[in-house]
Amino acid sequence: MIGTVLVANRGEIARRIFRTCRESGIRTVAVYSDADENALHARVADAAVRLPGAAPADTYLRGDLIVRAAIAAGADAVHPGYGFLSENAGFARAVADAGLTWIGPPPEAIEAMASKTRAKHLMGVAPLDEVTEADLPVLVKAAAGGGGRGMRVVRRLADLGAALTAARAEAASAFGDGEVFVEPYVEDGRHVEVQILADTHGTVWVLGTRDCSLQRRHQKVIEEAPAPGLPEELTDELRTLASRAARAVDYVGAGTVEFLVADGRAHFLEMNTRLQVEHPVTEAVYGVDLVALQLRVAEGHALGDAPPPARGHAVEARLYAEDPANGWAPQTGRLHRLAVPDGVRLDTGYTDGDDIGVHYDPMLAKLVAHAPTRAEAVRRLAGALERAVIHGPVTNRDLLVRSLRHEEFTSGRMDTGFYDRHLDGLTSPAPDPLAPLAAALADASARAGRFGGWRNLPSQPQLKRYALAGEEHEVRYHHTRTGLAADGVRVVHADARLVVLEADGVRRRYDVARHGDRVHVNATALTALPRFPDPTAQHAPGSLLAPMPGTVVRLAEGLAEGSPVEAGQPLLWLEAMKMEHRITAPVTGTLTDLHAAAGQQVAVGSLLAVVRGT
Repeated sequence: MIGTVLVANRGEIARRIFRTCRESGIRTVAVYSDADENALHARVADAAVRLPGAAPADTYLRGDLIVRAAIAAGADAVHPGYGFLSENAGFARAVADAGLTWIGPPPEAIEAMASKTRAKHLMGVAPLDEVTEADLPVLVKAAAGGGGRGMRVVRRLADLGAALTAARAEAASAFGDGEVFVEPYVEDGRHVEVQILADTHGTVWVLGTRDCSLQRRHQKVIEEAPAPGLPEELTDELRTLASRAARAVDYVGAGTVEFLVADGRAHFLEMNTRLQVEHPVTEAVYGVDLVALQLRVAEGHALGDAPPPARGHAVEARLYAEDPANGWAPQTGRLHRLAVPDGVRLDTGYTDGDDIGVHYDPMLAKLVAHAPTRAEAVRRLAGALERAVIHGPVTNRDLLVRSLRHEEFTSGRMDTGFYDRHLDGLTSPAPDPLAPLAAALADASARAGRFGGWRNLPSQPQLKRYALAGEEHEVRYHHTRTGLAADGVRVVHADARLVVLEADGVRRRYDVARHGDRVHVNATALTALPRFPDPTAQHAPGSLLAPMPGTVVRLAEGLAEGSPVEAGQPLLWLEAMKMEHRITAPVTGTLTDLHAAAGQQVAVGSLLAVVRGT
């Protein structure tokens, strides 16, 4: 029997596994990098071990340190979670060689399937050995790992070399393995996967399908179970192929077989020999705890003849600290508040007051809704996201809500090109026009409590300025003998945290919270602007500023001050949160200043270069 589990991971998945362990009476051990010393997963475990001597971004790839930590903490089993070393056969062997129980598939199964190239050969699908114009478009893909890292779509043969270089670098950084391969890129297909679970007694459960078509940068954003609208014969084929893949490698434990579905055909993508990020939707539909079943299988128990019957529909949304309207740029900073309404499942690695750093994936949380029908589950999740309290960096919350309510999604006609077609519309700001006024009135109420709201020119309105979705909003209000007033609306109530306004006979409530110059009004985030802007804060036209803190990994070949550049031309690449981000020329012209160098650490807003237009 397993008594103590070390989770060789961090954040949300570590907490998720800890929860099941506690419910099962199993003690828990966390590991943490220096950057994660105060992370939530390290604080809630029964014991925690620092992983010394490695850069934060690479710490969780040090299998030797993790095995040593397990032994030191008295753990008798290791769960790898997902990502990092979860599909590393060498790590699985090292755990077993140390006399510990590995909560995952045998190393031989990992070797057969964790490398996508070997998996494709096993399933009778060969990657492209040589790419010609006739093969385009193609997809460059990391052989190890997942999550969209080490992946590039190539539409011009001339771009293949650069894509291979970038994909290798990103894969090596994320997974410690820079191997990549090339395969045909299927446009506008649906990403459908099948959850399997196998024991050591020859039983393989197939727990239905999931649709994961809504993706950005090849990383899933919204997932659901079961995959909607699939013909019964295609669903049966997917289930059969998934079971065949598991049995082909004598699989044990939880795994996922992924397919691209297009024109009624299933194209095998890969088998993930681990628990998936989106496993909660399968748990909700089948009424199971996949982590608990992983533990039982690792202890040698049999699963039983068949899984429970499926009930209803479940949808999951991944909440990221990122700006979808700005190239999905990851965001950092203090998460002041995260709270969601009752009725949905929340899996997160953060709590109020935690800092979101630069070293790891920017996912803040997963929200999951389950209901008897798909329409009800989608509506419940969209409503919960809309009412969630999220105070801190910019997130993709508005994008998620609009995606869930988009007609193409609600009708089940989405595919992997959804955001290519609809991103501009989904990120176009539609803020509440009264949100800036509510922010100003709340601020005025707080100040009135301290200073009495006195003004030597009572006939003149007070002015406040806010930035919202890249635009400046100016609002005016008055202090009167009966309280605060504004043109065109009735101020029903105003204090530092709550403003109630009535316009055109409709009364609305605005909850207000301020953290520094960031003001949150319901689901709208504004930035309070100074009344008199600082002229020294301006940059020259054509300045390229770092959109996030990170590391300059490389410059474009031959780039130097005085170089001619074309609009949209990549000039340099930043690595942040284990992914590369291109910094491109804003206009056609000349690179007049270059302040970045390979290996340089930069803060958000740092001046990288200046391009003067022609």
